Amino acid sequence: MKNEATLVIIKPDGLKKSLTGNILSRLSETKLKIIGARVVKVDEELARKHYSHLQDKPFFPELVKYITGQLHGENRVMALVYWGREAISKVRQIAGATNPEEADPVSVRGAYGRILTSGLYENVIHASSSPDEAEREIKLWFEPDEIVYDLYRTEEKESGGIRKRAWK
Repeated sequence: MKNEATLVIIKPDGLKKSLTGNILSRLSETKLKIIGARVVKVDEELARKHYSHLQDKPFFPELVKYITGQLHGENRVMALVYWGREAISKVRQIAGATNPEEADPVSVRGAYGRILTSGLYENVIHASSSPDEAEREIKLWFEPDEIVYDLYRTEEKESGGIRKRAWK
């Protein structure tokens, strides 16, 4: 198996409930490297782009409210890029099933997630499900220079007299 990158987002409910340390401790069991990390205030545009593959679902508007912190009064998430052998499957195993009620009780979602009366899964953490999804999401949440390794192709761009790398 080759090395791969995956995006992990500790969602607003995870931060509000002070679960960041617990979640990072669980993820450290994977022996993967953190190669990018930032705390982000999620605006509606980023939320809609992140969940664009679900835009036709009836729960899409509530998902946007969830990730932008409107449901918890806490508009911040922690976005992380993990790197290493089988990163996607290792992280997803620790994250657990998307539905907290179906997740292994020792997984992050099984231990800390819940389902709202509206049916929305408050599952505390996001983890990319495939290499293609990971690339799309990492490029959405991070600039090339915010990640320690060169994961994907970049190009030099100039903006306001400043040159910087951008995703190709």
